[in-house]
Amino acid sequence: MQGKHMCNTIPPGKPGEAHDRFAEAAAFHGHVCPGLATGYRAAEIALSRLRSGRSEDEELVTIAETDACGVDAIQVLTGCTAGKGNLLFKDYGKHAFTFINRRTRAAIRVAANPSFDVDSLDPCLAPLRARVMQGKASDEEQAEFHERMHRIVDLILEMPAEELFTIREVDPGIPEQARIFSSVPCSKCGEMTAESRVRLEDGKFVCYACGKEYSRRG
Repeated sequence: MQGKHMCNTIPPGKPGEAHDRFAEAAAFHGHVCPGLATGYRAAEIALSRLRSGRSEDEELVTIAETDACGVDAIQVLTGCTAGKGNLLFKDYGKHAFTFINRRTRAAIRVAANPSFDVDSLDPCLAPLRARVMQGKASDEEQAEFHERMHRIVDLILEMPAEELFTIREVDPGIPEQARIFSSVPCSKCGEMTAESRVRLEDGKFVCYACGKEYSRRG
């Protein structure tokens, strides 16, 4: 690959003990990538500025505006998870996260800085990524791609927060805590369904999967 001979190796970062849980996040996520590192940093910032530890129950709430890689790191560090009901999604397609401390009622929004571009850290990354994603990369190119990705991750873990994000205090309103609903059987498939997720159809409970959408066309 021509770019291999034109590109310089970017210097490794120096992740310190403050990031010792990144390996845990990577194990949970399945691989190391810049998106995971970005989410990890967002979670670190939130825990520090909200003066909070990991959420055992619903002491913290995260509102994620993306479902990308960084959300996995946020789950590991903050303890905000979909299962507990304190990880909420707004599908805006933005790398932005709002963190809320229920006890203090403080909240911050951490959003990707428009001036930050991962590919600018290493001009060789984009062409290498394209070859890897297209299945055209040689074993040597794949190894180089992963090495460069790891080096970029190291840099992200050590970059000043203000270079990565715009961070501001917000007042989003405190979301209601997760509720436990009774379940009822769907009259069509028979599967038990939370009563908050059923419709009434011909006087019978029907789950969303079995329900018929109503559309009126003139």
